[in-house]
Amino acid sequence: MQWTVYVDIDAFYVSCELRDRPDLVGRPVIVGPNPAESRSRGVVLSASYEARQFGVRSALPAAQAQRLCPDAVWIRPDFDKYQRVAEEVRELLRAEAGGIVALSIDEAAFRLETETKEEAEAFARRLQAALRGKLGLPSTFGVAPYRVVAKMATDVAKPAGVRVVAEAEVVDFLRPLSVRAIPGVGPKTEGVLADLNIRTIGEITSVQLPAMRRRLGAFADELLELARGRPHEPPLEEHETPRSRSLDRTFEEDVGELARLEEALGGMATELAEAVRAEGYRYQSIGVRFRWEDFEQTQRSLTLPVAKDDSSTLVGVAVRLGRELWHAERESRGRRVRRISVQAARLQRRTGRQARLDTFPLERAAQR
Repeated sequence: MQWTVYVDIDAFYVSCELRDRPDLVGRPVIVGPNPAESRSRGVVLSASYEARQFGVRSALPAAQAQRLCPDAVWIRPDFDKYQRVAEEVRELLRAEAGGIVALSIDEAAFRLETETKEEAEAFARRLQAALRGKLGLPSTFGVAPYRVVAKMATDVAKPAGVRVVAEAEVVDFLRPLSVRAIPGVGPKTEGVLADLNIRTIGEITSVQLPAMRRRLGAFADELLELARGRPHEPPLEEHETPRSRSLDRTFEEDVGELARLEEALGGMATELAEAVRAEGYRYQSIGVRFRWEDFEQTQRSLTLPVAKDDSSTLVGVAVRLGRELWHAERESRGRRVRRISVQAARLQRRTGRQARLDTFPLERAAQR
């Protein structure tokens, strides 16, 4: 049997800090700029599960996180530390599994071949125990024939679980899940599907495809393929260097104010720049993409004269590109925005260290 094994280090930045501060285990901990120390407009980079119970999540403005969880312990991020720990994780995974693809600083995947489902689960649990025992890091594993299903299995198993979904079990595993469990489905798409009486993945197959296409375009075909247990996805391939990293955000309600978009772009660009730097890379190209309320997408990008690794450049360019997209739209159709993406591309190593990475975006749902 051929499997994709998806590995996610739980609350990565927080878990890195708790290795050095075991006295904080069990308390609400937030990694990010402490708003009590400065009037920072920064965002939460990672939150412990105790803090998440108060509604704190990745990319939440720091000031809002403080209001939600006033008793949280704030830790200023140490990106050099996180890069070292990520290298430790990759070295352990390579030693046990061979070639891996690092999807982000805290996520990786690899192909596995076993005779039975039980052997696949035993392998995943052995790796999970090694990550905890040797590196002191909690992790969650999802194992499935397809990468997107393995990712969803990881989300279901969080925190610190293992979920294996065999080929014959894919449809039954997906059927009861909310459509929000699908990567790329946010509140707006969920609302569109609800209008079609679709609330679970299993219900997607009961609706005529033309009806979904009228509302969702080509995304309807992808949803139907997934619901039928045959998602289309490119092969899992290793690369010596990543081509790009990106962050996406889907708004709870479509946004029609430039100020809100600029604030969101600034926070996302800051987080993205810090994540890219933590992985040991510089960026030379920056891109911004808007998905509008009718699901059409437009984008703009800019290539810099030299590669950068600071946050201010990425923030400034991302906000400017977003402003250009906004003004171009206002001169024509005037649609509202449902989803924004920020990309750092043409990545170059900052050090001589080797890292095997792929082009997959950083998933917003997977909080570090």
